[in-house]
Amino acid sequence: MAIKRTVFLIGGGTGGDEEAVFTLHADDTVCSLTCSYRGKMIKAEEEDFFEALFQIRQDLEVDGLLPFCYGASAYVFPENTVITESRGLMAVKVKMGEHPQRGDVIDIFDEGPDVVPVFVHMQQQFWEAWLASLPS
Repeated sequence: MAIKRTVFLIGGGTGGDEEAVFTLHADDTVCSLTCSYRGKMIKAEEEDFFEALFQIRQDLEVDGLLPFCYGASAYVFPENTVITESRGLMAVKVKMGEHPQRGDVIDIFDEGPDVVPVFVHMQQQFWEAWLASLPS
């Protein structure tokens, strides 16, 4: 059974609100994610939905677009146990120098006032900076 999630897109130079519809489908081994926007369709198949969203975001960047959701937010990252249990639909919000807490788990397609959408390479840089900030 496929699940649909609607996410606002920001950027792209249109000056207006745009939306993308993400269609999620999973079987025993593959998480399939399709993004429909502007009459286009992007599809990714990965081991988890966070990674599939990561792949789709790279294609959206070509049009200068960023999804306004936690999965594309600066300080949201996959965490092994959370990713495994949710097939990548859940991730964690982190703070510099701190390990995530149970209350930091979020749905990657949700939005909130603390979403800071960034391009893929920037999210990777934030991830590395956060890891380096953790106490040894």
